[in-house]
Amino acid sequence: MRVEISKLHQRLQTTIIYVTHDQTEAMTLGTRIVVLKDGIIQQVDTPQNLYNTPNNIFVAGFIGSPQMNLVDAEVVGNGSSVTLKLSDTVSIALPADKSKPIIDGGYVGKTVVAGIRPEDIKDDEEFITKHSATTFEATVKVYELLGAEVNLHYDIADTTCTAKVNPRTTARPGDVVKFAMDISRLHVFDKETEQIITH
Repeated sequence: MRVEISKLHQRLQTTIIYVTHDQTEAMTLGTRIVVLKDGIIQQVDTPQNLYNTPNNIFVAGFIGSPQMNLVDAEVVGNGSSVTLKLSDTVSIALPADKSKPIIDGGYVGKTVVAGIRPEDIKDDEEFITKHSATTFEATVKVYELLGAEVNLHYDIADTTCTAKVNPRTTARPGDVVKFAMDISRLHVFDKETEQIITH
């Protein structure tokens, strides 16, 4: 059905308004998407921008499958940079460009929400070497083989998170696995307003 609608849109070369609750349909068919929550516009943008730069927690969690990992984090100041403490064992030091809006916004000492997509967390050695400043360990709770990829589910504090990894991973449930995240893809949200602080 999506292919037929897409062909119709290309053939007619006119504006089509298509209403759906299915984010996959919206992402594959839309050139501009209006994301609504309870009848209120949350963000209007291209599919790629909605995915890469969500305005708030609702858009971040709605767009993408599996959805973005969203974890409460305590902001610890380190001069001109900050560290996000996600749990007693997981802390991520942020670079200056991501730290500045957090410091300027008065978030040091407060709790924010850190968001990162599952595909930006990996367990392979090359990725871990490249992103060595963001490594952490977690126990795999669930292993999902999806053919071309594997979803590994693990907990950070009381939050279940997902890493989308290479299907050749040797990780299995019960294994303590070393992960790393691509810090350039990290999003930080205000816990109260749920609006973006920095991408």
